[in-house]
Amino acid sequence: MSTFHAIIPAGGAGTRLWPLSRKARPKFLLDLEGTGRTLIQQTWDRMLPLASVEHIHVVSGAAHGSAIAAQLPELVNLLLEPSPRESMPAIGLAAAIIERADPDAVVGSFAADHRIPDPDRFADAVREAIAVAEQGYIVTIGIEPTEPSTAFGYIASGDPLEGFGSARAVRSFVEKPDEETARGYLASGDHVWNAGMFVARASVLLDSLARFRPELAAGLRAVAAAWGTPAFVAELGRTWPTLEKIAIDHAVAEPVAAEGGMAVVPATFGWDDLGDFASIAPLGSSPDVLWVDADGVARGQEGVQIAVLGLRNVAVVQTDDAVLVLDLAQSQRVKEIVAQLPGLDRADLL
Repeated sequence: MSTFHAIIPAGGAGTRLWPLSRKARPKFLLDLEGTGRTLIQQTWDRMLPLASVEHIHVVSGAAHGSAIAAQLPELVNLLLEPSPRESMPAIGLAAAIIERADPDAVVGSFAADHRIPDPDRFADAVREAIAVAEQGYIVTIGIEPTEPSTAFGYIASGDPLEGFGSARAVRSFVEKPDEETARGYLASGDHVWNAGMFVARASVLLDSLARFRPELAAGLRAVAAAWGTPAFVAELGRTWPTLEKIAIDHAVAEPVAAEGGMAVVPATFGWDDLGDFASIAPLGSSPDVLWVDADGVARGQEGVQIAVLGLRNVAVVQTDDAVLVLDLAQSQRVKEIVAQLPGLDRADLL
């Protein structure tokens, strides 16, 4: 089996989980389940059965470097972006550095802020994806849907790939649908949720990028060429701001799927991106919560008593400097509150 490297992009502000998630303390640094392990620590734990410590790479913004290092004391490969440029430059830079050391290495990208309650099934799906990637495919791990969700993008799968357990060809990627369309996807049986997990040989990923976004691929490889030398910081600072801001889905996955070079491994290990308060409601409330003829989710600081009376399907969130109360059906709109804070001269709350 090829050498496997895990890439963990740790970015995003998690604005739909405000005031828990902030720019300085995004959701991947939070323990949203009360397990004693934050989301990025849980991601690290899932990678250890698949890759050695030396082959786990975290890519994040410079502002979060210290916090990540404190939460992951064994981490040896931490790449800090000078500025956010979406997922393709982040994942691509790590892949380009890995490619220079081992062109045949297989890389897998797994977000730092997802919840996966069954790590053994997750590892099985990744191992199958690695086997498919060794044959030259770019592979995504799709989540078999449990409901007609409108919060996720979907992957339309095609024919099974011969010689593999569950892997199928990818027909196309589709954006977040309306509810009627999502119900049709669920009924079809050939659509899975796009969880943003990608596995490929490093050289296949970057060569594909070079065909569709040649300037971006060249820039990433130029920065990677300076890795480990005194010139790296200067090269990164000079080249990074010139790189195109683009997601890996648009830069590589969608055009490669159109050519027939994408595969999907459908998975049933349970998954959620914990993108809003409706998604964390099943995880439970803080201990000091009193519900009287009411239900929902409440999160507060230790020692602060929260009481909710006569309200249904609500979220109550208390931090040391903010309180949020919302109808869980409106969870996707929390980012609208965050957008208004600068106009209230409360940038300190971002």
